[in-house]
Amino acid sequence: MAQDHYFTAEPASPAELREREVVLAGRPVVVSTAGGIFSPDGIDKGTSVLLKHAPDPPASGTFLDLGSGWGPLALTMALHSPGATVHAVDVNQRALDLVRRNAAALGCTVTALTPQDAPGDTAYDLIWSNPPIRVGKAVLHEMLQTWLPRLAPGGQAWLVVQKNLGADSLQKWLATQFPDLAVDRPSTSGGFRLIRVVRD
Repeated sequence: MAQDHYFTAEPASPAELREREVVLAGRPVVVSTAGGIFSPDGIDKGTSVLLKHAPDPPASGTFLDLGSGWGPLALTMALHSPGATVHAVDVNQRALDLVRRNAAALGCTVTALTPQDAPGDTAYDLIWSNPPIRVGKAVLHEMLQTWLPRLAPGGQAWLVVQKNLGADSLQKWLATQFPDLAVDRPSTSGGFRLIRVVRD
């Protein structure tokens, strides 16, 4: 059997649900994770960098966690801003099930969707993403070309990318690809770059 990747739509490996205690929106919580998804043992280093260095989400708006995994970014958004609409998008059905399970357990509202099921006309005030760099440059670029144009006026996207996996070249590509958006790098931490994309 071929090994599952976290970007596999239907992981074939046993789910092996497990509970992990993590800190989301400044408080300790217990979440469910499983095999066959990204970072099943808790919050990975890149996501931790984004959560530490990105500003808190606004009180309201429409937010997107792109490549959600089990949902640490989406859940943080929803817990911090209960008045917001939060979408978690991932190709992995098991990850989306975990997002729904975790949101219900934590008493917050997150809509978990595959890219195909996400409404194409939604504009996002905030996008947080630890994008799946290992899917390859072509797929990554297509993903960003699909979602970053959906930033609403004044909207911001925050992407965390490991420096040695091409963060600097990705930042240059973003600036070239989206001349109508402002691209900068507000923070570097632990070998990760935090890239900000803003629609004025």
